[in-house]
Amino acid sequence: MTRWRPSTFGYALLAGGFLCCGCARDAAVTTERNAPRTVAVKTVAVAQSEVQRTTMQPASVHPLFRSELRARATGFVTKINADIGDIVKAGDPLAVIDVPELEKQHEIIQARIKRLQAEEKRDQSGVRLAQARVESARASLEEAKSNLSSADASLAAAESEFNRTQDLVQRGSLQDRMLDESRQKRDSQKAVKQSLSSAIDSAAAEVGVAQAQLDAARSDLDAAVAETEIARRQLEEMEVQIEFATIRAPIDGIVTQRGIEPGDLVGKSSESSQDRPLFIVSQTDRLRIKIPVPETDAAGINPGDQVTLTFPSFTGEPPIVLPVTRRSGSLDPSTRTMMVEVEMDNHDGKLLPGMFGQATITQLAKVAANMLPARAIRFSEDGKAYVYVVSSEDTVSVADVSTGIDNGHSIEVVSGLEPGQVVIDAHLKRFVDGQKVVVLAN
Repeated sequence: MTRWRPSTFGYALLAGGFLCCGCARDAAVTTERNAPRTVAVKTVAVAQSEVQRTTMQPASVHPLFRSELRARATGFVTKINADIGDIVKAGDPLAVIDVPELEKQHEIIQARIKRLQAEEKRDQSGVRLAQARVESARASLEEAKSNLSSADASLAAAESEFNRTQDLVQRGSLQDRMLDESRQKRDSQKAVKQSLSSAIDSAAAEVGVAQAQLDAARSDLDAAVAETEIARRQLEEMEVQIEFATIRAPIDGIVTQRGIEPGDLVGKSSESSQDRPLFIVSQTDRLRIKIPVPETDAAGINPGDQVTLTFPSFTGEPPIVLPVTRRSGSLDPSTRTMMVEVEMDNHDGKLLPGMFGQATITQLAKVAANMLPARAIRFSEDGKAYVYVVSSEDTVSVADVSTGIDNGHSIEVVSGLEPGQVVIDAHLKRFVDGQKVVVLAN
């Protein structure tokens, strides 16, 4: 019996068959290993809740008021009354500048005022003299008027006598000589009246002249008074200039900087004195805490919101809690921040201007926010937040989100999710888009 033996070609076919069977099995195993397996997960839904927003920002300590003092008068420093650390009151003299030229001008103006006051007295005498002339002229006018009235009466009597005498002469009762005498008497009275009328006109003119002289005298007096008043104002101005030679504290506070030495030239003639202050006085018994708030949080900050302050210089001490005193209401274009200020008492001098700390501002008004448990939000290596969203078909999709408030238990989702959307809760496994999951009942 002849036994069949495979040829070389047959061996090749058998080897190829076995090889194909092995590759198919390995491929099936690899596909089974790489295929995503269905994972059981728990889910949570995005829920809206009222929360109080907080923001943590750096804070710096500033005096309530800080005054930089510079010289208005030009001269050499002759006396210094205060040094750094000295507590001063408003109006206290801190330094004195020598201004001899201003003092000489002050003396000149004082002498001018004395001369002008003497001129005032002279013009006052002129006014009184002019008033006396007016009164005299008026008296002369009244006397002339009185004499004219008497002359009018005498003339009327003379006219009456002349008419009677003329009638008697015409009748032949009296001689013509009597008529001539009566006519002369009448004409004499007319002449007297004319003279008195002229005297009245002259007296009236004299009154006008005297009144004009009085008006001129009064004008001279007014001018003298005005000149004296101008000189007095110049004297007051000079006294103000001399007062500038004494550098005084504008506020109650402490001298935190002194920039002059005895003998220094200060004022407009000294360029260096215009750049640096002579003294800096700071009111430190009450302070301003300045907090720059970024644009994202600025709109929600209002006076009265709670501020919690901590300072690294006082570790272990309880934080300081104060309300927001004021807000600037606008953003600094260079930093895109809004300045918020908190005022606080510092009678013990514990806090020093220039200190830095940390401020946590808690808004009083509660706002509605989309919240998720902190465990449901993942963060990539570059710090970006994301979640695994589960659809109604139990399919996973990776969604980037923006976060807001973090109270340690829940985190606000500012954008990327809508209220009610379901995401995978805490889970150790990573998921990919399109992966199927089995949602366990909560």
